Amino acid sequence: MQANTEHIGIDTGKPLEQLLEKIADHKGCGTSSDGGKASCGSSDGPADMAPEVWEKVKNHPCYSEEAHHHYARMHVAVAPACNIHCNYCNRKYDCANESRPGVVSEKLTPEQASKKVLAVASAIPQMTVLGIAGPGDPLANPAKTFKTFELIAKTAPDIKLCLSTNGLTLPDHVDTIKAFNVDHVTITINMVDPEVGQHIYPWIFYKNKRYTGIEAARILTERQLLGLEMLTAAGVLAKINSVMIPGINDKHLVEVNRAVKSRGAFLHNIMPLISAPEHGTVFGLNGQRGPSAQELKALQDACEGEMNMMRHCRQCRADAVGLLGEDRSAEFTTEKIDEMSEVVYDAETRKAYQELVESERLEKVAAKEAALAEMSDDEVSDIKILIAVATKGQGRVNEHFGHATEFQIYEMSSAGSKFVGHRRVDLYCQGGFGEEETLPSVVRAINDCHAVFVAKIGGCPRDELKAAGIDPVDRFAHEFIEESAITYFKEYLAKVRSHEVVHEMRGDADIRQGAYISAA
Repeated sequence: MQANTEHIGIDTGKPLEQLLEKIADHKGCGTSSDGGKASCGSSDGPADMAPEVWEKVKNHPCYSEEAHHHYARMHVAVAPACNIHCNYCNRKYDCANESRPGVVSEKLTPEQASKKVLAVASAIPQMTVLGIAGPGDPLANPAKTFKTFELIAKTAPDIKLCLSTNGLTLPDHVDTIKAFNVDHVTITINMVDPEVGQHIYPWIFYKNKRYTGIEAARILTERQLLGLEMLTAAGVLAKINSVMIPGINDKHLVEVNRAVKSRGAFLHNIMPLISAPEHGTVFGLNGQRGPSAQELKALQDACEGEMNMMRHCRQCRADAVGLLGEDRSAEFTTEKIDEMSEVVYDAETRKAYQELVESERLEKVAAKEAALAEMSDDEVSDIKILIAVATKGQGRVNEHFGHATEFQIYEMSSAGSKFVGHRRVDLYCQGGFGEEETLPSVVRAINDCHAVFVAKIGGCPRDELKAAGIDPVDRFAHEFIEESAITYFKEYLAKVRSHEVVHEMRGDADIRQGAYISAA
């Protein structure tokens, strides 16, 4: 099935400027093109958006920052082919030691994927979302993609379906996407100016022809924006992924942000370039650097004035399984799935478990609001600090420092707590012993933070953190993160007022591109 509605696009010969004049009527998330951000997004709750939109995002870990602490997702690698080439991408198959988009350990048929989804959903009842994100482009493999959705919809109708695409053929498939009740589509849009795009995309393959340079970038951006308009008109929530490439599109992404907002995008996710040489990408091999932690945050902050930003993206593998920030795919290999004589899908058990999750979510929100309500007018300040948190999920401080493979980052201010990102790190504690060579890199990953919350920490890393000016805090072990962070911040402000401490801005921090390998 293909779209049959007439829209502006490259086939009509109408230029990009006319696309920019068309403002989409976003379904359920109030947006406008005259400044001021969207009225709903990653970190908002049911009071901030239309009920039908809340139902779509409340347990989607990618579309709701709050939900990602509680709910899991899985990707199935049924789409190997791709129709564009990106200078930041190198797809790898049968690869278990890298955590980045385009990488998978094994490719699946739709039938294998369907069985795997049922097995995962039975073992991980908080798994609410099935996504197809590669390792190529789902819409360059439409038969396999939609066959997978068809099988899942029949056997597990409670699981949300979503896909991630480069957008080149998106306009041709919007009707089919809608017909399969795919309510969430992510489009990777790195530019709206072909002059910029030519430095990111060497070529595209469109309508049986290869295009290069500015012409390739022009076709791609027009198709992407057209597809976004069509999704908005169809009531499908669209998230925009953009890769921040310093010196190429970092300043231009502000324009991308405005363009996608005006077309009704629900959420904008600006991600750091992954460009380690060992990944074998064009950018990696030619020395193109990625952004620092503060460069990334500054751009996200600048764009947040226009619309809500996703800051909890983990740039997942195309076969990821589990909570964001964890990967349990090794537990569900094809070999292990095939050994199962029969997979029983227990919808009632899943529903009961998710009701318990929702109860804890409400408890966490109430604790945060209570802590914030206790802040007096005397505690209003312009001071902001960052706090790193070691957590296994559920919104609690529940991970040992040495066992953390990432730290979640919260910005604290008089307005409360705000999730602003995460930092991947190599595993410090292995086999019961701390890897001293790893510790400095962990410290550099959270160097812009004033404190780190952990469930437990050893003497050596505690001393190293203190020497770096980072306060190691373990007194909030197993408590809610945001309630604890607000309490700590109130105490910090009191110490500043009493001159017990002098508030100073911290330095920058590293975005660790090679992390997770030690934990594989």
